[in-house]
Amino acid sequence: MAAERQESVPAEATPQTGMTAEETPAASVTQAARPVAAETPAASVTQAARPVAAETATVEAEGPKPENLEAELERLRRELEAARAQAAEYLDGWQRTQAEFANYRKRQEAEFLERVRLNNAVLIARILPVLDDLERAIQTLPPGLQSLTWVEGVFLIKRKLEVILEAEGLKPIETAGKSFDPLYHEAVTYEDVPGYEEGQIIGEVQRGYMLGDRVIRPALVRVARANRMPDGSHPSP
Repeated sequence: MAAERQESVPAEATPQTGMTAEETPAASVTQAARPVAAETPAASVTQAARPVAAETATVEAEGPKPENLEAELERLRRELEAARAQAAEYLDGWQRTQAEFANYRKRQEAEFLERVRLNNAVLIARILPVLDDLERAIQTLPPGLQSLTWVEGVFLIKRKLEVILEAEGLKPIETAGKSFDPLYHEAVTYEDVPGYEEGQIIGEVQRGYMLGDRVIRPALVRVARANRMPDGSHPSP
């Protein structure tokens, strides 16, 4: 009877796990096995990775292959040649641009100086009639008045004007003893004058002027014409 009572007494649950005493050892075995099961894949990966790491270290120790070095050197040579060709092209373009700019600057300076000369020529051409009037006034001045003070002042004014114009490059066109040249002279009359050859300048009516190499006013002159016989032939010397 006592034995039967002991067998019928239910197993008490453990207060910590809420499981019976019969179930507790099995649960403990299961929980103890879980970390082992969890650690097994990581250990396998580590073991599998060891050969790969060893192979990588072997490749790094051996270094790149010779054929790879040759290919890399060839590529670098091509890039160097391309860079040199591009640099030469840039240098050539820069030199051409510099030469074109230098020519442009010289051309602009020449055009500016030419405009200045033209403007001066226009202004001087307007002043020349004043100089002509002063010369005519002096030429027609009576001899008895030339010693007066105010007359000497007129001479000085004329000379100052001539100096200013000469400083600007103005110079008179020579006519005395010259032959007629249509580039510098303008004929007013053709006269038969003994002692002069045909085409020789007899006298000057109005003085001509040049500004540098440019004629701003031709000289007005009288030109000799050779004497002719009644039949139109020239007389014998």
